[in-house]
Amino acid sequence: MSDDASDSAWFRGLDPGDAAGAREAIDDGSAERPADWPALAVDEGFAADESEYYERLHDATMAAARAGVHEAERDDDKQLIHAVRAMDDCERTANELAERVAEWAGTRFDDAATGVDYARELAARDEEPADPSETRLVALAERTAALADEADELRAYVEETTPSVAPNLAAMAGPVLAARLISLSGGLDSLAKQPSSTVQVMGAEDALFAHLRGSAPSPKHGVIFTHEYVRGTRPEKRGSAARALAGKLTIAARVDHYSGERKPDLDAELDERIATVRGTGAGDAGNGDDAATDGGDDS
Repeated sequence: MSDDASDSAWFRGLDPGDAAGAREAIDDGSAERPADWPALAVDEGFAADESEYYERLHDATMAAARAGVHEAERDDDKQLIHAVRAMDDCERTANELAERVAEWAGTRFDDAATGVDYARELAARDEEPADPSETRLVALAERTAALADEADELRAYVEETTPSVAPNLAAMAGPVLAARLISLSGGLDSLAKQPSSTVQVMGAEDALFAHLRGSAPSPKHGVIFTHEYVRGTRPEKRGSAARALAGKLTIAARVDHYSGERKPDLDAELDERIATVRGTGAGDAGNGDDAATDGGDDS
């Protein structure tokens, strides 16, 4: 064995029981050429035999992998994913509970209404509950309102945080839609590697699978339908608008991931492309034609 090989061994100078040092050596170490590492480890007294060497190597690599996963999960884009998913969970649950509150309140009050706003109103009532059933109804309304408040606070956090995580994507898509795309991809790095055709239909997986089974047409768009450039475009041109938007969002995600530099020219290019699709002037691209509502998508 050459001295050079021994010097580059990951276990060089390590105490066999130093798990943290072994993890750092695995993370940071490198060698110019292969060597008989088990034999070197035995020669240096790091392991009694080849079997013990591989046990120690296994422990070191597993520790390095665990540390890497832990560090990756603390990245800003992963924290953003948790926030936007929590926001959606809170909004969905608050709306479901608001329906329950409305149904229950309809059996108690002549002026019962529907929605989260009514749950807030019921929770803020000054009157003392007339009986235990009404007490529980008001308590449910309070929890519904609290969940809706938490959803609002999470939305504010997402809107504040996304531009620092993905400045170009947030500017082009809006902070919430940008966060949803990052969430659906599993991270900004994953989103940056997606083709634009995948970005175009993210969130429309059920429709896509139905199309692949031959029981539905191909979806034109997924969550990007919420962008004004898609929902605000006439139905017959939405497919083209969705393709144009997805293409620019893909570029924005790649710029954010690989450089992080803000490039306003991307926004101008998208405006111009959408204006072409809509057949309007570039200055009118954001006004939309026959703007649709969120519920009217043709995917």
